[in-house]
Amino acid sequence: MKRTKKIIATLLAMLTIGTNAIAQGSFETHDYGTFKLHVYYSNDVMADASYIIEGKDSLITLEQPLFKNNVQQYDEYLAKLGKPVEVRITDYHLGGTGNNEIVMAEGMSKFVDEGAYAAMMKGFAQSFGDKIVALPTGKRTKIPFNSTQTWNGITFEFRHGSTSDFPAASILIGKRVYFTHWAPSKSHMSYLQLSSPKAIDAELTETKKAIKSGATLFIGGHGGANDKTAAQFKIDYLKTLKKLMKQNRTPQALADAMRKTYPNLPGAEGLEQLTKTLYAK
Repeated sequence: MKRTKKIIATLLAMLTIGTNAIAQGSFETHDYGTFKLHVYYSNDVMADASYIIEGKDSLITLEQPLFKNNVQQYDEYLAKLGKPVEVRITDYHLGGTGNNEIVMAEGMSKFVDEGAYAAMMKGFAQSFGDKIVALPTGKRTKIPFNSTQTWNGITFEFRHGSTSDFPAASILIGKRVYFTHWAPSKSHMSYLQLSSPKAIDAELTETKKAIKSGATLFIGGHGGANDKTAAQFKIDYLKTLKKLMKQNRTPQALADAMRKTYPNLPGAEGLEQLTKTLYAK
């Protein structure tokens, strides 16, 4: 419970970013023959990403956007694909699904109704006002962990996500695409993702599982889509971070060591916050 509260507390810190949430998103498409993956980059303050999995006869959505302008853009694109939406998956992010029925990994449905998560969404509403959509009101269907669902001939394997994260799923889509809360990327990691030293080990374990899955594309609710080299970089980065933590006993010393090790890596402006979080008692 303490871990959950800490994660929520760090997420609530995102509200200090500001209220300038208006952003125009962009799409990219990956074609796997039997299905297409449409990636939507919201370009909002939380760097959220949403997805559409297009099969032969229908569409499956994953992590629909939260901000109204993004919802409109996403829905217009969805309509242009000219196929019915068969399933809407809400895994880590409550988005603009309105009154449509959604599916969620077991455990996540209860979690989003608990006080901490509800407070986070209330905080978003207070910070961003009418720029974000109302909370979803549709029926929820729970998907068991370690189960495989098949929609429009595409398999979705629901696996436990990182133990340091929400009780939602990592999802292997069509044996080719691996979805986690945070997509691996060649950049410094955020204190929102690494909320404790234990989270380093948890993320290492999950990323190794992702690579072992055989996927060739790695996507997330934050960070969009990246290839296997980004996942391998994440493993190397986390191992380096662990080693440097043992060699540097203060947050600033660790931040300096990480900058020296990765002199041109994006995201260096967040290193002090990350290292302070890792050394917090």
